[in-house]
Amino acid sequence: MRILLVEDDKAIVATLGDLLREEGYDVTCASTQDSALAALEADRFDLALLDVGLPQGNGFAVCAAARSSAPDMPVIFLTASDDEYSTVAGLDMGAVDYIAKPFRPRELLSRIRAALRARQGAASSVTLGDVTVDPATGTVRKGGAELFLSALEYRLLLFFAQHKGRLVTREMLRDAIWDTAGEYVSDNSLNVYIKRLREKVEADPAEPQLIVTVRGLGYRVEG
Repeated sequence: MRILLVEDDKAIVATLGDLLREEGYDVTCASTQDSALAALEADRFDLALLDVGLPQGNGFAVCAAARSSAPDMPVIFLTASDDEYSTVAGLDMGAVDYIAKPFRPRELLSRIRAALRARQGAASSVTLGDVTVDPATGTVRKGGAELFLSALEYRLLLFFAQHKGRLVTREMLRDAIWDTAGEYVSDNSLNVYIKRLREKVEADPAEPQLIVTVRGLGYRVEG
């Protein structure tokens, strides 16, 4: 597995580069926008780790180029812990996940493995009513118009779509989003995630027709 690490902090590059290589990954490092774009043009990668702030250019431009040249390649942003704008902007651009600095190395490895598993296990497009999920590109469309979901919302929707017509328990959902959340997912948090997802995919979130609650058991996915 080949990983492109775009980061200008030499200490992070050294530490993270060594960690990834110890895990068996082939790592290419770039410290500027231009060098990252050159790497994307010259080689194919299985995953990209992008810092938002670079001394020349920024990670958003690199993400856009990556989505254009390799739409099925997962992108994970490395962001400052208080930089909410960068986090949202990165997810809206198609990144599959983000992790705040300073990060725990083992948590980052877990996020990387989850992103690679999702890519390897991606199937053809699946639908729920007028909502189409394309795992190959990480895009979601409703009535032909693209929807912009957070990494957690996308992961939930994909899990629902892959279990269409079946009962989905809350335990199954917690297991499905554990790697992305990076911590235990409480019942209240899960309620919030599903409420937000319904607001984006349902015609009437107050009367859901795609993700239907089965009281005491979980959800039944229609479509």
